[in-house]
Amino acid sequence: MDTDQYLEVFLDESREHLQAINDNLLRLENEPTEIDIVQEIFRSAHTLKGMSATMGYEDIASLTHQMENVLDKIRHHELEVSTKVIDITFSAIGALEEMVQSVSDGNDGKKDVTALVSQLQELENGKVATTEVSLEKGEELPSLSIQLDEYQSTVISQAISSGYHPYQITVQLNEDCVLKGPRAYMVFDNLEKIGEVIKTNPEVEEIEEGNFENTFTLLFITSESKETVKKTIERVSEIHHVELQDVSLEKKTEKKENETTQSSEKGKQEQNKPKHSKTIRVNIERIDGLMNLFEEVIIDRSRLEDISHRYHDQELRETVENLARVTENMQGMMLAMRMVPIEQVFNRFPRMVRDLSKELHKKIALEIEGSETELDRTVIDEIGDPLVHLIRNSLDHGIELPEARKQSGKSEEGRISLKAYHSGNHVFIDIEDDGAGINREKVEAKAIENGLISPENSKHLTDEEVYHLIFASGFSTADQISDISGRGVGLDVVRNKIESLGGSIEVKSVPGKGSKFSIQLPLTLSILSTLLVNVGNEKFAIPLSSIIETVALGDKDIKYVHGQKVLDFRGHIVPLVSLQEVYGVSGQSEASNSAVIIQKGDKQAGLLVDSFLGQREIVLKSLGNYLKNVFAISGATILGNGEVCLIVDPNALVK
Repeated sequence: MDTDQYLEVFLDESREHLQAINDNLLRLENEPTEIDIVQEIFRSAHTLKGMSATMGYEDIASLTHQMENVLDKIRHHELEVSTKVIDITFSAIGALEEMVQSVSDGNDGKKDVTALVSQLQELENGKVATTEVSLEKGEELPSLSIQLDEYQSTVISQAISSGYHPYQITVQLNEDCVLKGPRAYMVFDNLEKIGEVIKTNPEVEEIEEGNFENTFTLLFITSESKETVKKTIERVSEIHHVELQDVSLEKKTEKKENETTQSSEKGKQEQNKPKHSKTIRVNIERIDGLMNLFEEVIIDRSRLEDISHRYHDQELRETVENLARVTENMQGMMLAMRMVPIEQVFNRFPRMVRDLSKELHKKIALEIEGSETELDRTVIDEIGDPLVHLIRNSLDHGIELPEARKQSGKSEEGRISLKAYHSGNHVFIDIEDDGAGINREKVEAKAIENGLISPENSKHLTDEEVYHLIFASGFSTADQISDISGRGVGLDVVRNKIESLGGSIEVKSVPGKGSKFSIQLPLTLSILSTLLVNVGNEKFAIPLSSIIETVALGDKDIKYVHGQKVLDFRGHIVPLVSLQEVYGVSGQSEASNSAVIIQKGDKQAGLLVDSFLGQREIVLKSLGNYLKNVFAISGATILGNGEVCLIVDPNALVK
């Protein structure tokens, strides 16, 4: 079987199931008696095992199978949830993540998992809990793995009294059967012509998706004989064995009336639960391709708008205006398709904080807020590593050891807060801790040692200006280099990555109270709202997200400080930057009597331009591999008249 065509689906679903196991293991650690959580973990592990076995990744399948055995013991009350169980299971998940990543990288996904398998086997074969399994729902069929609620028991009882036959049917497929889901579906389709399926193990959805080993069980009611039922099933190819047993109900235990009612209601709710998902999985390359085509539509829309202004044709103008409205709505939908909840980045942090707090011998609680906040997929793909670095930094340098916190009058458990929220056309992510804060004297001393500032200048810097020095290249105040917060790699890597995404990062800190890193990111990187300006013979686009205001300048408005042109803008001295000089634009420039005031963090600058051409929605295009790292240029776009227009990178022009 050629499995290459299913590889992307396998990778996507494997990552989803591993993340679900991660999340539920963290819940189980806090609620060790909640068997429903164990059931969720078991289902994810079972599905992952089936998928990996089908795809031929035996190491993944064998490790998941052994993990499944341990979970099976827990859900049948034969093994208690303990710290050891959680730790070993997390180690197994870590190995599974590595193997799935290996497959994603084009490798064979193999890994020596014998040690982990042995540890899981030890858990499985350990001392069994003395508590016996107690059935909490209705009645159980003899020697069956199918449990019935009160409603289903009533159905069977009435069927027997009406002369129908209830059968337990066990269907075993051939060992080499590849399309298990379709085969199972054909079995159900044949049976439903002569009777009714009451319940299955595993659930019908899992069986029809092929998420089971070669055998499944079902409870079936019919007026036909065993022989007829068996022949009906055996008409489906690749059936290895079919076994039918008569079913009779026996009351196991008397239940309290309210428990029975609750079970009955839950059974009905499960029956009424919608079975069909209203979402589809689409390869991201298709969305990117669709986005590229739509970007061309945006460019042609701009051309049509220019043409309609040149020709005074009312019908043409109305048509173009309607096209503009429709494409604006399409643009919103297209961008929404690319938006992804930041939850998929945040989900990795609870386990990371758990593991590292143990390694550092600290007590740390992670609070997450706003995980439903959406960002462009391109930004999501890039923001994960900077956030990991900042959280590790808070864990290692920010939060103190329990003894030190106690001496400072704090609780022994430290707190890290991770918050995301929308504001305008930006997304903000805050990482805040209640640790020791940033030591100004220590940062100053290191900055002076590295030659970043002089001892005289340091006295005139505000706390915020000093704290920003930690983003300098190679800057670190750590006494010892550790693996936790980057092995001495400074936060400049974080800042550079965020700024490359068109974002910015700010830091605030109160000694003894904690620190807060605030990241500002654009919602999307594909289509930008910009201000078009004239500079000499060229046109430039400046992103509106960086613009505070546009200013008309008179001769008296421009001042000079140490030979630098500046502007007194609302009580603040703002340096003026000539775009003609920065980019070496040819052509006779007008007296630059217009300025665009831009901001980056708490710093501002004024860009001198000849004139304003108005606001435009533009498509951001890369300059390609041959024009990488062009100073203060983030890309280019094509205007409606066919001209190429460079897009200014305001972050590079604010010093």
